Amino acid sequence: MDPETLRLISWNVNGLRAVMKKGFAAALETLDADVAVIQETKLQEPQVTEEMRNIAGYQLDLACATQRKGYSGVASFLRTAPTAVTPGLGITRYDQEGRVQELDFGDFVLFNVYFPNGQSNDERLQYKLDFYRDFFKYADDLKNQGRHVIVTGDFNTAHNEIDLKNPGPNSKRSGFLRIERDWLDRICDNGWVDSFRHLYPDTVRYTWWSYRFNARKNNAGWRIDYFFVSQSMLEAGLVLDAFIATDIVGSDHCPVGLLIKRPSTG
Repeated sequence: MDPETLRLISWNVNGLRAVMKKGFAAALETLDADVAVIQETKLQEPQVTEEMRNIAGYQLDLACATQRKGYSGVASFLRTAPTAVTPGLGITRYDQEGRVQELDFGDFVLFNVYFPNGQSNDERLQYKLDFYRDFFKYADDLKNQGRHVIVTGDFNTAHNEIDLKNPGPNSKRSGFLRIERDWLDRICDNGWVDSFRHLYPDTVRYTWWSYRFNARKNNAGWRIDYFFVSQSMLEAGLVLDAFIATDIVGSDHCPVGLLIKRPSTG
């Protein structure tokens, strides 16, 4: 552990109970995460096991879906403790699906977010777009107050053609619809920076692969997991590196990471 840096990891695990059986604890050790946030835990508090709570060096904090069991949910494994962890946005229609954790580290705020998937029907697509609007209104308020802010998680949208293997055939599929991509354009225009694309503008790297058609073996994937940072973090020289850990398996997503300078040392 470097006292001057923080290594942040985000990973959609597609079921925490499932990934625990596939070496999750060992993956955390390999990733050397100071803070590891995960999405799609698919569990409620009573289903949390001692094994989950006793991963060496980590404290576990969860925000679970309340209306539908085995669905959605986010969690944080914390080796470096924030000053406060707040579940949700204070908006019931989102919070009942367990989609947000706000981790306040004092010098910066980290949001762990599982953005909705819009593929089911038009109603869920509208729910996804509403979520983008209401979440970023909340995050923008913090950013505009001068806070350093990081938003990470599964955004369920590939931004540009470089971010998925087959952009043409997927242009009418939720996850690459123009109306969804416009939201990512909008936040980029509003002072948010996709850390990986900023540092590696031409690198083709994916974070999610369908379980069908040997997609991961053939690297026919999508980049839909991100670390967005407020422009102020770049201006302060706090962003050191961003990475995608394609070698870590156990889910249909792989972990993404961000290395930052601890603001108090900067």
